[in-house]
Amino acid sequence: MSGAVDRTTLPRPGPAPSVRFPAISTARLSSGIELRTVEHTGPPVIQWLLLLCHGSAADPATQPGLAALTADLLDEGSERRSVLDLHGALDRIGARLRVHVGPDTTTLSLTTLTQHAAAGLALLGEIATQPRFDSADFDRVRTLRRNRLRQMRTVPSAVADRVYIEALYQGHPYGHLGIGTDTALAGLTIDDVRQFHADTYRLKTGTLIAAGALTHERFRQIADAALGDLSVGGGRADGRERVTPGVPAEPSARLVVVNRPGAVQSEIRIGHVAVSRRTPQYHALRVMNMVLGGQFVSRLNRSLREEKGYTYGVRTGFDFRSAPGPFTMHGSVQADATVESVREVLDEMTALGGARPVTPSELDVARAALTKGYVRGFETAGQVARGVVQLVQHDLPADEYDQFVPRVNAVEAADVTSVAATHLCPDQAVVVVVGPAEKIEGGLETLNFGAPVRLEA
Repeated sequence: MSGAVDRTTLPRPGPAPSVRFPAISTARLSSGIELRTVEHTGPPVIQWLLLLCHGSAADPATQPGLAALTADLLDEGSERRSVLDLHGALDRIGARLRVHVGPDTTTLSLTTLTQHAAAGLALLGEIATQPRFDSADFDRVRTLRRNRLRQMRTVPSAVADRVYIEALYQGHPYGHLGIGTDTALAGLTIDDVRQFHADTYRLKTGTLIAAGALTHERFRQIADAALGDLSVGGGRADGRERVTPGVPAEPSARLVVVNRPGAVQSEIRIGHVAVSRRTPQYHALRVMNMVLGGQFVSRLNRSLREEKGYTYGVRTGFDFRSAPGPFTMHGSVQADATVESVREVLDEMTALGGARPVTPSELDVARAALTKGYVRGFETAGQVARGVVQLVQHDLPADEYDQFVPRVNAVEAADVTSVAATHLCPDQAVVVVVGPAEKIEGGLETLNFGAPVRLEA
């Protein structure tokens, strides 16, 4: 048969598809809000996204969780509508609202059909600038969040995340989870929320992003009609205010054990403060991380899961933020293998930068994992809008995404070795273990991290 497919051999993979991120148009509304728009052909869907330059790092030092609590109350009604009326208005246009608070930014996004673009943006502006902030709603939402915190105390992974970030960023704006603490939430009042909203939800220092099946000019017309007359707050006339957290102090402890008597597994976090998103070594770090622990076929997963059978899986990653974010190994291992697992992670961190550099096969697999499916990250209007968020938040060039695949493919073995030696710092690492202290503390002391600090869950 002519042209028959040989099914006895796997097809050879082709080159990674090139990325051509759509053109971004920038304008400023009559109210002073910066607008960035992307024409995205496809389904008749519009993504509005409001990016504000504050996140959980903007929480007052004594009030962790305030930013997230404020955001959680935004859709509990507005000055004009009750909560039922507000959500009824969203439902009538088939809109989906999401609010996310990260360490550096808060984003309010609304997805709706193109025909409802104007109505959707008007509702988004109302939610952002005219929240009801009713005392009864405040009490209910705060109680729900406090109950969630109590539940998290019984989840080893949540305990490990909290203790790790507190130890790593002692006294720093990054040094708490966005949800805050039970003590801090208990002390908050509705007036604290109102004041925080007044101080931080200043649209003149934010950016409105739109992507979907409309032209740049039509986006601008709709945005000016919906938000042009809003009171947008203070701020500089030339754009967004940026408040970047400073350099953190030394960790509060190098080795922390959270006692979980009788546990058969230990939840582990290992890492240190690393770099910001704007580091020139970004692409080499991404490749290096894939080799170490960023994918299923990584070194750490192969060692701890496949060879030793200590875990179902571990992973590593850089959290690239506006200020230096953490590099972290996450994993859960057998309790009786805790010490050996920690030692293996630290040894692999050291070896990748010198004694056991990346192999050609590992390098090819790591680059392919980052590039082969990269283009799929910009298929929908929502994905495109979130891509613009990263460009705005980190002041990245317009061709950042177009250049990602070629820059990753240009990373060589020597680059991986260099960034591993420079940016993996096992001698500065913080180790947090949530597990049975009586079984593991003695062995952990042999790691030369000093005496473990013991906490109770």
